Amino acid sequence: MSGKIRFGIFGCGRGMFAADHIRDHFSDDAEVTAFCDRRPDQLDRAKAAFPTAMAFDDFDEFIDSGLDAVVLANYFHQHEPYAVKAMEKGIAVLSETTAASTLRECVELVETAERTGAKYSLAENYPFSAACLEMKRVYETGKLGKVMYAEGEYCHPSSIEEIRRLDPETYHWRKYAPMTYYITHSLGPLINMTGQLPVSVTARTCYDEGRAEKIGRRFSDVAAIMLISTDGGAVFRVPACAMFAPHGNWYRLSCIDGGIETVRGDETTVRLSYVPWNLPEGEVTERFYRPEYAFDGEAAKDSGHGGGDYWVIRNFIEYLKGNQGPDFDVYKATSMSATAIQAWRSVLNGSASYPVPDFRKKTDRDAYACDNLTPFVDDEGRGATLPQDSRMR
Repeated sequence: MSGKIRFGIFGCGRGMFAADHIRDHFSDDAEVTAFCDRRPDQLDRAKAAFPTAMAFDDFDEFIDSGLDAVVLANYFHQHEPYAVKAMEKGIAVLSETTAASTLRECVELVETAERTGAKYSLAENYPFSAACLEMKRVYETGKLGKVMYAEGEYCHPSSIEEIRRLDPETYHWRKYAPMTYYITHSLGPLINMTGQLPVSVTARTCYDEGRAEKIGRRFSDVAAIMLISTDGGAVFRVPACAMFAPHGNWYRLSCIDGGIETVRGDETTVRLSYVPWNLPEGEVTERFYRPEYAFDGEAAKDSGHGGGDYWVIRNFIEYLKGNQGPDFDVYKATSMSATAIQAWRSVLNGSASYPVPDFRKKTDRDAYACDNLTPFVDDEGRGATLPQDSRMR
């Protein structure tokens, strides 16, 4: 790709993190040339910060404005149709949160990426804290042995005031998203550390009677606990986005010869342990330490999500320049989406085990190509074909 990479930002709320990082850290390689949002106040804010960029309230006009890449930061459950439109025009896609909200969308996204050859990556940021990258580095040395069990937690209790700020509209997606769906912050780091993908999932919810009425949402579930079997023979436990305390993230790899985890209450510190009867040369049985980034630590330290926001943008630009692959390609991205979707079906069907499709396989794509079941509604409150609350099954 010659010249500066021309970025468009779709969704000027969350999407401004990408615009700010491109301007502040990567202006030699990239520039933001266009914004798109249906909300005039958000567009005005973006234009004030980037006065030379174009502003659109129509996605089709936006995508035809001469872009090389687009950051999709629109609503959680609406990324896939816009990713498909962009890739059909040869535009690279960096998609926030979840790749797709139905299994049919997963299939369409994969097949579009394969057919067009357009570059695609999911902007999952939690794998790129210094601690999570250290866990990946240590695991890849092989000294811990094979991972057998792993845990990833993302707990985010919220006040009523914060909930209303996050879901101000009557039919906002957060009012309807079941507790399995926001899975990437819990599962993404484990996939990145181990390279393993889900093959099946079983799940059940924690329920707070009357919570739906108290918080003005469609569900009283506060978390969905999932047990995920992987293609490497491990079991992962994740609660997706749990709404109970204490707030924070925690990750653990338990392996044959040792284990490594972040320290609860201090997400910047890791605990590395080895079994004493198979201690690698030069190691001690257990130690606690605070890892640092190998490079660009100063640039990342003030970035959001523990430094992850910086690395998501940096790595995507390096991917577009041909210097590395995507952090989460279309297959990993849709695997996480499918895990969330199938986990909810497990909840609704008595915690039965559900397969997670491997969208690299045509047989799996064919099996789910018409699967449009969804808990989400449109702007008029219509269209949901699945319940949002575990007690509604």
